Amino acid sequence: MNTSVRRRLAVASLAAVVVAATATACGSSSSDGSSGSKAAGGTYTVWDPYPQFDGASDWVKLLESCGRQAGVKVKRTGFDTTDLTNKTLLAAQQGNSPDVLIVDNPVVSTLAEAGVLTTTDENRISTSQVEPNLLAAGQSGGKTYGTPIGANTLALYYNKDVLKAAGVDPGSVKDWASLNAALAKVKAAGKKGITFSAIGTEEGSFQFLPWLWGSGAQLTDLSSDRAVAAVTLWKDWLAKGYAPHSVINNTQTTSWQEFATGQYAFAENGTWQLANAKKAGFGYGTVAIPAATGGTAPAPTGGEFVTVPVQKNTGRYPVSDKIVSCLTDAKSLLTTDTTLSYVGPTEQVQARQTAASPELEVWVQAVRAAKGRTSDDLGTKYPRISEQLWGAVQAALTGSKSPKDAMSAAQSAGSR
Repeated sequence: MNTSVRRRLAVASLAAVVVAATATACGSSSSDGSSGSKAAGGTYTVWDPYPQFDGASDWVKLLESCGRQAGVKVKRTGFDTTDLTNKTLLAAQQGNSPDVLIVDNPVVSTLAEAGVLTTTDENRISTSQVEPNLLAAGQSGGKTYGTPIGANTLALYYNKDVLKAAGVDPGSVKDWASLNAALAKVKAAGKKGITFSAIGTEEGSFQFLPWLWGSGAQLTDLSSDRAVAAVTLWKDWLAKGYAPHSVINNTQTTSWQEFATGQYAFAENGTWQLANAKKAGFGYGTVAIPAATGGTAPAPTGGEFVTVPVQKNTGRYPVSDKIVSCLTDAKSLLTTDTTLSYVGPTEQVQARQTAASPELEVWVQAVRAAKGRTSDDLGTKYPRISEQLWGAVQAALTGSKSPKDAMSAAQSAGSR
């Protein structure tokens, strides 16, 4: 089946899947920016998920500079993440895709399966310096569709005062047993333990994945003993009073607001809260989320990929490649990732970030251990599995099902 026909057939059926995958952790083209324009000169369109940046921002100035270096004018439009993915599918159906698309990483495999994106073999984007675990989020069927602009992920923030009052050394948190011991001490000292997001949406799955993967379980087998152990860990935290029942409805934002009260020892949250942490009014630190038996648990990678959508005029790809290469060179990435509170996707950029801000070392460690939600060649299977996963976590935490029954039901429904 040729690409254009496959794209038209896939757009409608995949639209709902795309929306589900983008809930966490992004206009149409003018005539001179359409896919039928000449390859050199003219206007090239860029769509991104950063509507918070206006024309005076460093991000837009970078886009315009990269366009000038490529000998073209860049017309940029910023969309909300969900709006962007829906508009991308519609534009592909109409044959009017942007030249460069920056999109949330779980969506990449969905757009690739719909025939919307070119591979790096086709568009000649270099990915040789990118960390393999981050690049995996944009791979499907053995092919790579774009390159990451940066990554964020999860770790545990801690309140220094609360831990000191409880006699807990944050450096002692190395595995689930030591974390549980720390929480027990915090509760005994009359303080609150840990807050996180277990809401019945993609955010809930996103926050649960480090514990699932950290147990040694896989998304393809939610009913395994290890997966059940991960849900049981959270269930026990609520039962013992280590975590509040509000986590069942917490988003990552409301979970952070609980931590910001200064009453909690730990909060599971992401790099995007670093600025808020510095304004919290109390001393804080971060430790990597521990795996069950020790080491850093793989946390899901957030962040976007820079991709090149399919164009009728393939002669446009070389210029698009120049724009993407400019956006993702080391200097540009360092500036962009600092603005977005991302960890760089290459070792070179990561080294520069930690040299400038040593406190980012924990986040670099977490990103290096991180894993794409659509990795393991799950692709478009992930949103269906994730929906069953967050439902199972909700069922276990509310007590409507035991952890074992909840995960068994999730596995049965997700594998259909």
